[in-house]
Amino acid sequence: MNPRFGLVVVGDEILSGKRADKHFLKVIELLSSRGLALSYSEYIGDDPDRITATLKRAFQSGDVVFSCGGIGATPDDHTRQCAAVALGRTLSLHPRAAELILERIQDVAREQGEPFDPNRPDNLHRLNMGCFPQGAEIIPNPYNKIPGFTCRGDGQGAVHFVPGFPVMAWPMIEWVLDRQYAAFFHSAPQIEQSVLVFGAMEAALTPLMERIEQSHPGVRVFSLPSVDHPQYGRHIELGVKGAATAVPEAWADLKSALHGFGANLGPELVRKL
Repeated sequence: MNPRFGLVVVGDEILSGKRADKHFLKVIELLSSRGLALSYSEYIGDDPDRITATLKRAFQSGDVVFSCGGIGATPDDHTRQCAAVALGRTLSLHPRAAELILERIQDVAREQGEPFDPNRPDNLHRLNMGCFPQGAEIIPNPYNKIPGFTCRGDGQGAVHFVPGFPVMAWPMIEWVLDRQYAAFFHSAPQIEQSVLVFGAMEAALTPLMERIEQSHPGVRVFSLPSVDHPQYGRHIELGVKGAATAVPEAWADLKSALHGFGANLGPELVRKL
């Protein structure tokens, strides 16, 4: 079975509205292009206790979770430290991370025409960005070399930590997916089939929805009402989704029942998940 994929976005700036989250839709896109799906997402502020609790739950879940943000070295960056607490491990400077950070410092010095001084206080402070929980694995950063990291809990899943900046985070997430989860790509194709139903109430359709799910294990029925659609007005999008091998039979059952009700049906929709 495919692992469940989750997303955690960290930062007060997201919850305050100072910055709009861009990761949610992009992660859905990156997963769906590989035949995978996002199971859940969560936004949390720069609160160490809440970050720790969220990460502890993620490590125990056995899921694959991408955590975006809070891995810098300023006072409002807590994610690295919280990951260590959640795992019951200590933070230590990762040797390869130190090399990459020093390479970045040297690159910047060269660009600015300044001498490279790795012992300058601000440069020594930058090495804190390479302090990860013991046992962490490096995620390379093609934008500026400052790496992210992966930690694994007691289950089979992992939490992959990347920066909050999309220009860094997205290629890093792609790198993780392509190198660690390629075996799951398009291994269990999922589809969704639905139809627009006019003049019906959800309460009247609920018994049918329950019967379809009971009769077709593994298939989920969904109902998405609209009250002011610009083209179709008030209607309900009613459909089924699940494995490509299971959906057609459930879909035929659903359509047959709707015709039996004399339902007023509109356009049909098919979507690969």
